[in-house]
Amino acid sequence: MKALVYQGVEQMVFGDVPDAEAGPSEHLIRIEAVGICGSDMHAYLGHDARRPAPLILGHEAAGVIVDGIRAGDRVTINPLVSCGKCAACLAGRENLCPDRQIISMPPREGAFAQYVTMPASNLVEVPEDVSFAKAALAEPLAVSWHAVRLGIEVLHPAMDRRALVIGGGAIGLAAALALRAMGVDDVTIAEPNQLRRNYLAKIESFALVESAKGTYPLVIDAVGYAATRSVASAMAEPGGVIAHVGLGEDTGGLDVRRMTLQEITFIGTYTYTAKDFRQTAQAIFDGRLGALDWIEERALADGAQAFCDIRSGAVAAPKIILRPWG
Repeated sequence: MKALVYQGVEQMVFGDVPDAEAGPSEHLIRIEAVGICGSDMHAYLGHDARRPAPLILGHEAAGVIVDGIRAGDRVTINPLVSCGKCAACLAGRENLCPDRQIISMPPREGAFAQYVTMPASNLVEVPEDVSFAKAALAEPLAVSWHAVRLGIEVLHPAMDRRALVIGGGAIGLAAALALRAMGVDDVTIAEPNQLRRNYLAKIESFALVESAKGTYPLVIDAVGYAATRSVASAMAEPGGVIAHVGLGEDTGGLDVRRMTLQEITFIGTYTYTAKDFRQTAQAIFDGRLGALDWIEERALADGAQAFCDIRSGAVAAPKIILRPWG
């Protein structure tokens, strides 16, 4: 089969790889759409030791089951595989399973390929009227859905339902959409890239700013750099909440003194639970997350150039979707 393989820092090569083979309780899925994630970019830049080269990246995917009794089913893929037996899994917190695996990290190859294998329990059926490109957004949208849900749950009931989202990429936009779907209508997105702000202004009605001012009860850091954590610590209202979902860099930025004296809650959020993923998929299917027309589609064979374009800041769309079959 054909795949786009990460071969080293800023090196993506499209070519032949061994065919994917389904194991017990797994299905073989023909990939029809797969998104480029921020974590794929971190690996591409050599910033993610969890994803060593050579490796097939990609974990935001949808396609068609080609084997077994479910052959022909259109599905979106929950890429997080958990043991199902530990305390975290039994509590419905599969994202904290100590033995969790995710495609695009060893030992599981990713979905920048024509085929991938996944356990049946990780597949959510997609209605015929939903495109594969939209269905592939279930994974990044679920990341933001999970972060927003946790932030709202912790937010004191006496505080206003207003939020600042730092970052206007796919995760930031998804967070804004999730906030609106959960009843937070007053949402501001801070995005320094003018090209991206102009794009976002055409597709959604959120307040868009180059840099945030004032304070907010709930702040979502969808970037995760020291600079954005510094903004989050300064912009959170006393008694407010910061939900940190970005993985830009490991350290720096938080004003721990202010957060302590102003009793600001900081939540680290990672991926999503199986329930979050299913709820997000359903929200896509029933239209609660909007038109989801903010993607750019390219062929998987052109994936190396797509990574270069994202790296240079030349992509306005929050998400590039790659098509393995042309």
